[in-house]
This record gives sequence, C-alpha cells and structure tokens, in this order.
Amino acid sequence: MNIDEVIEHIPQLRKATAVSQIHKGFSYDGKYLVYEDGDRPAYVLRTATYNQSESKRREFEAVGLIHGLGVRTSEPIAFGMIEVLDRCYMVLRYVEGLDALEELPRMTVDQQYRVGAEAGRELLMMHEVEAPEDTEAWATHRAAKHKRHMEEYFRCGVKAPEEEAIIAFVEKHLPLLEGRPNRFQHDDFHPANLLVHHGAYVAAIDFNRYDWGDPYHDFVKIAYFSREVSIPFSIGQIDGYFDGNVPAHFWQLYALYAAMTIFGTITWTLKVVPEQLDSMMDRIRILLDDHTHFESVVPSWYKQGEHR
Repeated sequence: MNIDEVIEHIPQLRKATAVSQIHKGFSYDGKYLVYEDGDRPAYVLRTATYNQSESKRREFEAVGLIHGLGVRTSEPIAFGMIEVLDRCYMVLRYVEGLDALEELPRMTVDQQYRVGAEAGRELLMMHEVEAPEDTEAWATHRAAKHKRHMEEYFRCGVKAPEEEAIIAFVEKHLPLLEGRPNRFQHDDFHPANLLVHHGAYVAAIDFNRYDWGDPYHDFVKIAYFSREVSIPFSIGQIDGYFDGNVPAHFWQLYALYAAMTIFGTITWTLKVVPEQLDSMMDRIRILLDDHTHFESVVPSWYKQGEHR
C-alpha cells in the first residue's frame, strides 16, 4: 500500500510534507507519523482494512469520549473510509513524549513511582465511563472467555508450570466475578503504551484493544509487563489509582485475573510470537514466585514497597 495515496484522500493531511512509519507494537494497524513542517510530527495516522471500518469507528469514538473527559491522550481529529484503496483511517493529534518502556529504567526510583501514580490517576478517570446498557454482564463474559482460553490451552501442547495449583486457585475464586461493574477498559495499559516527557507522565496511547468490563482487569498487564520494566512504577500505578488505600478485594481480583490470563497468554504467544514463548514462560514463573504459587494474592514486590 502506498501511504501517499492514502494521505491524498484525507483533507486534514493536505499540508503534509513527510511521513514515517511506526514499527513498534503488535497491532495489525498501519501507524505513521505525519509532518507538516519542521522536525516535530503534527499527527499520528492509523490505517486498517476497509472491512474493519465499523470497529475502528467505535475505537475513534471511544478515544474521543476519553479525551473529552480530560484524560491525557491523543486528540482525535478525523475518521474516514477510502473504499477504492480498501482502507479506513483515523487521524490523531501527535503528543510529544517518549516511550515509557524505554525511559522508565533511566529515571530515578522516585520519578518512576510518580509516573506510575499519575498513570493510575489517569486510569481511574477512564474507568468512570459506564459500559453501554446492552453490554453483557462481566461475570458471564469473562467466564466464557476463560472457558475458551482453557479449551485452546489444553489443545496447544504446552504445559504451564504449577498448572494444577493455578486451575484450583481460579476455580475457587471465580465467584468474585459476580456483580463486578462494567466500565471502559484500555485493556493494554502498560509502559509501552504510555508516554513520558522530561521525567513526567504525559499520556496514554493505543486504544485499539479497548473493551468494557471490570476496571480492575486493567491492572493485569502489571503482572506480566510493567513490574518487569519498573516495580516503582507498578506500585505507583496502584497507589495513585486508590489514593494509597488499596482495598483487600482488589488484590483478590488482581490475583484472579493474573492467574486466568496465564492460559490465554500461552496460546496467544504460540499463535502470534512463538519465538517469544520461552520469555513468556519466564514471566509466568516470575508471576508464580510473586504470589508464592498463588498462596498470596498480594504480590511480593508490592509488599516490599520498592519506591522509597
């Protein structure tokens, strides 16, 4: 696909002088930085196939909803479809900042914690948005998804460490799903999708996996990715979200979601990035150690409080 052809069909980008492709992430979307003059990009352009137009329109509207609440993210500028090129697109205003995944390890412990705390407060704002009325009950939705993941897992030929203990923990705690709220979920909230600038939190980006459900489920990426990048950030995210008063039932649900995610994580890795299976299994072993093989719902890294 010639990106210049796409840009010719987008009125908002008629002043574009240069375009560079973004190669980071696992999304199948095309992602581009669009320049109008100078070295600083003006917009981010995301493209997808025409048959994804409706889902991408909903994503664009969701970003608009979140941005309208005052959540720091890219301002949505335009959405459109280009049937002749088999493409739909969204234009977002560029936010200046650096990838928190790369920047956090270069910061002081206090800076990492403060970025996490600010991220937690921003996440709380996102979670104020109620799901549409016709959204399936979270307990029904998540239990069905877990069942599908388990069926795929048992067919995949890879065995999780401590499989029996994980399954027993999940089955014992599944009733906790009942009555949980249905709210907006970023669903991929971790440092690779956050921006920092001059040592401070700037914005959350990449809402292409957004969903509706229990807001506490948005913390599951801490267990697999964020704590690997920065424990002070991870502690800060939780403290910032709860203003330092973390309820006991949060930890029960956090541990449940972390355990449930193990099986889907294994099958997803096999399908999408099989070459990363060993590193993902290492993450699962670390998760098991963090929770003493799920004898503890509060992870050891939070108990140790490595941020002061």
